[in-house]
Amino acid sequence: MPEPVIRVENVTQRFRLIQERPDTVRELFSKLFRNRSSYHDFEAVKNVSFEVPSGQALALIGRNGSGKSTMLKIIAGVYRPSKGNVIVNGTLAPLIELGAGFHHELTGRENILLNGLLMGYSKREMLERQQSIIDFADIGEFIDSPVKQYSSGMYMRLAFAVAIEVDPQILVIDEILGVGDLGFQEKCFERIRRFRASGKTILIVTHDMSVVQDHCDRALLLDHGNLIADGSPDETVALYRSMVAPETVAAH
Repeated sequence: MPEPVIRVENVTQRFRLIQERPDTVRELFSKLFRNRSSYHDFEAVKNVSFEVPSGQALALIGRNGSGKSTMLKIIAGVYRPSKGNVIVNGTLAPLIELGAGFHHELTGRENILLNGLLMGYSKREMLERQQSIIDFADIGEFIDSPVKQYSSGMYMRLAFAVAIEVDPQILVIDEILGVGDLGFQEKCFERIRRFRASGKTILIVTHDMSVVQDHCDRALLLDHGNLIADGSPDETVALYRSMVAPETVAAH
């Protein structure tokens, strides 16, 4: 079995949630003197462990609030886990939030260079890749407009083009393909298929179970921060559907 490129070891992610915010300084001091807590800790991910071998396409699925996106952000280095360790061996390109890593006042062309530099590439390397990125994004004259003028679809096109053209060893995608039109989505999935065929590693969070079954080798099911299943896409999707089916019936 290939060596793991991602190792998640007993990871817990804890957030502090504010229950109420004082409107005035007087209320703030009043709460402090009365020793009333206005926050509580919430564990979005609870003692999760798994490994991802090189070349695997892995999906993280589950209901909203299950900890999927939090887990991806921990792997991408956006969050530092409250407990446990994450080891990533290889270059990683995250597509986690629309516009993340973009400077809104800079043009699309300038942001291509900026994103490449943030990923560790030289200016020369990014200039060599620039036209391929522009061609794939296919946003026309907007490439020379500030990205603050972009629609969500334009953001996604440019972000995906940058991520895929810098040729990372690990591609991390969180749901954002859903904002593109059908034609561009198919172009993205074709590039993902080529990415897989070249032996690269993919992590994807999605609510589209057809994407999991068509494009992934393995799926993890999270629920309330706990990892409750780790198996083939078909088996894990079937378990997830059995979990949400009673909720669907109740809603009707």
